Amino acid sequence: MKTKILSLIYFLSSLLFIVCEGQSSFLVELVLKALIIPVLIIIFVINIRPYKDRIRLLMAGGLIFSWAGDVILEFTKRNDNMFIFGLAGFLLAHIMYFTVFIGTPGKNAVFNKRIYLLIPVILYGTLLISYLYNDLNNMRIPVILYAFVILIMLAGAINRIEKVNSVSFYLVLTGAILFVISDSAIAVNKFSHTFEYSSIVIMSTYVIAQFLIVSGYLKQFRENLV
Repeated sequence: MKTKILSLIYFLSSLLFIVCEGQSSFLVELVLKALIIPVLIIIFVINIRPYKDRIRLLMAGGLIFSWAGDVILEFTKRNDNMFIFGLAGFLLAHIMYFTVFIGTPGKNAVFNKRIYLLIPVILYGTLLISYLYNDLNNMRIPVILYAFVILIMLAGAINRIEKVNSVSFYLVLTGAILFVISDSAIAVNKFSHTFEYSSIVIMSTYVIAQFLIVSGYLKQFRENLV
């Protein structure tokens, strides 16, 4: 019951931010955005035991750095130089998520006998960087590095295929894909060309992605989790 209520709060707070973005003051938007991920952290904490397990701490760390990235990126509305620090926050989050995915007990099948499953990931990354390359200027190296890390995170999610139950696998995989879509939309909107409803696309895919990753990870241990 607590998880259901908190999940509702998570999506309602996310919706409130999406509705208010661009319509409210900077402070209001900052507070609303800063409240989203902490709800997901609470969901994670109340559903996982023990806390001292290294992998579970890394999962919590991924959420904390995601929260930091969220907050910092809000400040780019006032100072565009803050973007690189927001990027760094999410870079660390993805590294932690990848470590969690690859550290899940079991065979790392995708990085051995089923590496062909990574072909779509490689193709997507190549197309994305090719599309953005001439527009990146002095951000070329940071963005390429970030793209590599987030695609490695996606590869880690795919690599869970023989490690966990199917529900856990597909929830995390879908979340990882949506995370890539959200970050790709940020990159296109910022460096290539702005598009209508970009903030809605970016934020909606992001909040769903984070929820699915956390839910899928918890399903790995609790099949009856709602």
